Amino acid sequence: MFTGIVEELGEITAVEQLPNAARITVRGPLVTSDAGHGDSIAVNGVCLTVVEVAGGEFTVDVVHETLQRSSIAKIAVGDRVNLERAMAAGGRLGGHIMQGHVDGTGVFLSRDEQGLTKFALPGHLARYVVEKGSIAVDGVSLTVAAISADEFAIALIPTTLELTTLGRKESGDLVNLEVDVVAKYVEKLTLPYLGDNGGLAGTEERA
Repeated sequence: MFTGIVEELGEITAVEQLPNAARITVRGPLVTSDAGHGDSIAVNGVCLTVVEVAGGEFTVDVVHETLQRSSIAKIAVGDRVNLERAMAAGGRLGGHIMQGHVDGTGVFLSRDEQGLTKFALPGHLARYVVEKGSIAVDGVSLTVAAISADEFAIALIPTTLELTTLGRKESGDLVNLEVDVVAKYVEKLTLPYLGDNGGLAGTEERA
């Protein structure tokens, strides 16, 4: 479980293509300071399992399912990524409850001088996003400032722009999106009473 409070800007140092998978090495001295084999670290909001730690770097194996459903497939050596260790029991929940299971990808559209940033929103996720609700963009916990049928906006403070990859995004860049898990559970539980067989919850695997 994660909170969407990015701990460190990491850097991709190696990408090895494997049959139906990829092995990725990430430099992150802070998140590796207490990491070991089998630990979970979110990379741009994708929960990945550490298979090796050495010299301030960690290595993860990314399966085909995750490559298909997230922007991880487009990662290259030298790219900067948002890193967060799994939340420790008893710690502060500074953001919102996140699983690191990406629900889909969006596209960075624009950012104005006040930091209001717009992203394209896939139609199958729009039902789970509400104004003043929470959404994770590349693993960053954010509050929705405005929403329409096919896009949403967030107001980014200077600290977020500086300390995460969101300040480096350009028009057309892909981002990983994770909607509020509570909304998905509510939908799953109420579907039998609403007569609705659609929706995301319970119908497809997530990264």
